[in-house]
Amino acid sequence: MNESELLDAHRQELRRGSVVLASLLALRTPGYGYGLLEALDRAGVPVAANTLYPLLRRLESQGLLTSEWDTSETRPRKFYRTSQDGIRLARALLREWQAIDKALTRLDMEGPQR
Repeated sequence: MNESELLDAHRQELRRGSVVLASLLALRTPGYGYGLLEALDRAGVPVAANTLYPLLRRLESQGLLTSEWDTSETRPRKFYRTSQDGIRLARALLREWQAIDKALTRLDMEGPQR
């Protein structure tokens, strides 16, 4: 595996855990799946549709998202919104993410061990 492939593999692993948090944060404003894909991509958290849609269903079944169908257009779309439980979880996860960021920054600032 070359350096680029190695970086891509580890980048994907690192981002995998952030998609839940990013989705909960983004969906505080209601949105549908495709719109969320675009919003996450613009924010720098790209995710594949075949990963996102099952995640949305799982978060909904856990009570972290609510949904409703918009049938006002030709093609019905399911809109999602972060529930109050989802907002509380997002805040807790964000605090955890920030603590990890601080810890990693501290480790980086310490430099190499000799």
